[in-house]
Amino acid sequence: MNDVGARGKTGEGSGLVQALKPYVERESLASFFLGISSGFPFAMIGATLTTRLAQDHIQKSTITAFTLAFLVYNLKFLWSWLVDGVHLPVLARMGQRVSWMILAGALVFLAVINLALVDPAKDIGATVVAAVLVGAAGATFDIVIDAFRIETLKPYQLGTGSGMSQYGWRIGSAGAGGIALFVAARHGWTAAYVACAFLVLPAVLTALLMGEPARHREATTRKGLGEVWDSITGPFAEFFRRHGALLVLAFILVHKIGDTLANLTFRLLFDDLGFTNDEIALYDVGLGFWAYLIGVFIGGAAYSRLGLKRSVLFALVLMGVSNLSFAALAAAGHSNLGMAGAIGFENIASGYGGVVVVAYFSALCDLRFTAAQYALISPGASIVGRFVTGTTAGAMIERFGYVNFYLLTTVLALPGIVLFWWMSRTGLVDEAMGTAGEDAA
Repeated sequence: MNDVGARGKTGEGSGLVQALKPYVERESLASFFLGISSGFPFAMIGATLTTRLAQDHIQKSTITAFTLAFLVYNLKFLWSWLVDGVHLPVLARMGQRVSWMILAGALVFLAVINLALVDPAKDIGATVVAAVLVGAAGATFDIVIDAFRIETLKPYQLGTGSGMSQYGWRIGSAGAGGIALFVAARHGWTAAYVACAFLVLPAVLTALLMGEPARHREATTRKGLGEVWDSITGPFAEFFRRHGALLVLAFILVHKIGDTLANLTFRLLFDDLGFTNDEIALYDVGLGFWAYLIGVFIGGAAYSRLGLKRSVLFALVLMGVSNLSFAALAAAGHSNLGMAGAIGFENIASGYGGVVVVAYFSALCDLRFTAAQYALISPGASIVGRFVTGTTAGAMIERFGYVNFYLLTTVLALPGIVLFWWMSRTGLVDEAMGTAGEDAA
């Protein structure tokens, strides 16, 4: 099999216009708007909630425990088969993906409003429940969004489409974070969360305008218990029948441990170094946003030029090394220049890595089971890191300090780098590819 990233339309001519052309295709633009809605629930229970809890003087160990709410995203494969196999009453006439987009969007909207109404200082238990509900609704929304995106994109568009999705995700995440900080400083956290809830609309409207994806395939007609069981087990059975599937899954689980562990603790570092909300908004949200967009553009171009294997391997190295910049910031102390440099480097690395790794994960899917298989693949990338963060990160920071902590996250990137290099050398990357990475028949 040819390297997915090097196939498909290459265009004619050269230069900036040809480089930008794939990003304005209809399917790529749809990926962008889907990404906006995908990114904002993550911010609501991520950095934004961390800031909210820190300002309410909640203990670090309790704050980092809130990252366990993200584990709901990692468990979404347990109900992802519903999105592939259950036809919703009334809404089903609009199409399987469109109908589920409407339902999932409504659930996210209501869950974020619920989180807006709780007060962490008065009832931390209710806040935990509200955060988990946002995570569950957001995870379901992600299942639908990812399936819609993969089935809408043609194989040659996986790189640029993933890039546009990452652009949108960053705008949704950073935009929600920026809106929340701005509104919270003037009207309180309740108003901030309510304002952000409306970010469900880009994905829902995109689904309504685009209609059911052309590459969507029904796996089977579900009439009895046997067919229902097949809809649950079929996606996973198909994946694990592939040669090298267990090694691919091992790579998915370990490749991002260090990066996830580091990313979920940045706001704690900023708070301890005495950065203000305005400084966090300027550098982490503002500068980080533009640096991420640069990284995404580089990633889309690299995927097309270098192909899948080389672009992914370089991404793994870059993301691991980027954590060293936060060890340097922790050693330097409160420094706006240091913060700008660390955030700029990390976000360029994350933007680049996000594009090529998401494109690879998308190519692993069988088009009959897109929702279920991507729901198995994508959360596996961060489940170990999130679990470690939620259970031990706060304690490790308090015991070893930030410098040694971020050095450790860099070392933890090595297993994923070595494993993917070996998979590329032995041909397992190509052998385990799914039909989403192949040209349509």
